[in-house]
Amino acid sequence: MVAGSAEGVALVCREPLSLWGGLNPRTGEIIDRRHALSGEMAAGRVLVLPQGKGSSTGSAILLESVRSGVAPAAIINLKADPIIALGSIVADELYNKPVPIVVLPEEAFYSINKGDQLTIEPDGTVRVNAEPSTKNT
Repeated sequence: MVAGSAEGVALVCREPLSLWGGLNPRTGEIIDRRHALSGEMAAGRVLVLPQGKGSSTGSAILLESVRSGVAPAAIINLKADPIIALGSIVADELYNKPVPIVVLPEEAFYSINKGDQLTIEPDGTVRVNAEPSTKNT
């Protein structure tokens, strides 16, 4: 887990995503054309994935998306993902802009739906409002 606070609309997928080759760090678009979220914009949204997959370069992709201003507002995982967490930690060190990373138990993880408005508290608490506001949509 990487502490921080954020809010945004949930972008949910039940399959892992490799950030390297899966996220465009200049636009925030999911670019893996074989992934269920292909074409979706992760920028400013809360990315809800069971975990990342693939290359350790995923840390650099998350870092570059933070530098470009198109990173997800936060990432919620089912399992701890050290590669994703490392990208957020380095973003905090270099740019003072961590991407909060939260690991939830299964029941809480699977209760989040695409479009839910989520608020991440600094202690890792996730508040869900099924009626999203117009902010960050």
